[in-house]
Amino acid sequence: MTYSYYPGCTLRTKAKKLDTYARRSAEALGINLEEIEQWQCCGGVYPSVSDEIATRLSSVRTLAQAKKAGNELLTVCSACHNVLKRTNADIISDADFNFRANNYLELDERYNGETKVVHYIEMLRDAVGFDELKKKVVNPFKGKKIAAYYGCLLLRPGNVMQFDDPENPSIMEDLIRALGGEPVIYPFRNECCGGYITLEDKSLAQKRSNKVLASAQEKGADMVITACPLCMYNLVKNGTEHDLPVYYFTELLADALGVKQEGEGQDNE
Repeated sequence: MTYSYYPGCTLRTKAKKLDTYARRSAEALGINLEEIEQWQCCGGVYPSVSDEIATRLSSVRTLAQAKKAGNELLTVCSACHNVLKRTNADIISDADFNFRANNYLELDERYNGETKVVHYIEMLRDAVGFDELKKKVVNPFKGKKIAAYYGCLLLRPGNVMQFDDPENPSIMEDLIRALGGEPVIYPFRNECCGGYITLEDKSLAQKRSNKVLASAQEKGADMVITACPLCMYNLVKNGTEHDLPVYYFTELLADALGVKQEGEGQDNE
């Protein structure tokens, strides 16, 4: 199966391993990722002001390119996924935004929200299937207690993202089981780590990050996995009260599939 792939800026800088392991794993699973040509930054944050047009235009352009290719649009970064999917919903539901965005971009063909935005984990569940994924695992995480950290952006707003139940998600735990690990259910797995307030109020970000890790550790977790570069940074840099390693889910996936190159250590920076 082929997807139009949007890596996003952070996966080319601070979160290279999230991208690298995603690509290797996709290849091992027979999934073809066609990177969007000349993609631009999605903005990183969905604008809270409804009449803000400019910051959403790059997302509309990306969505239109995927439509032209005839593919679903796949993302790995939680922030990119949130912005792209919410912008797509705006194009469908907001006639004024649709009109202004299409007129400004002067696309070959008007874009009206035809592209389906898919997160990599959804692809593993729906296109590959967790049962099939389990069959391809050569290095199972047997005996490892793994805590999935969803954070805010994958799940909310629930009526738009439709990634999983915002209050009681299970998709990442199902992924952990497929990789041979034991998922850890803990209270703060879908609470904010404070990532967006790190610069404004570092002490509050530290407090929230440490609460997340403490919650996982109290339930016996050996490690935490995430899909969000901002959460990764915040948990590692601000959650220093707890010696609990944090990894991108794609790193564990690549390791389980046997495509993590020999000598590559786990990357939790």
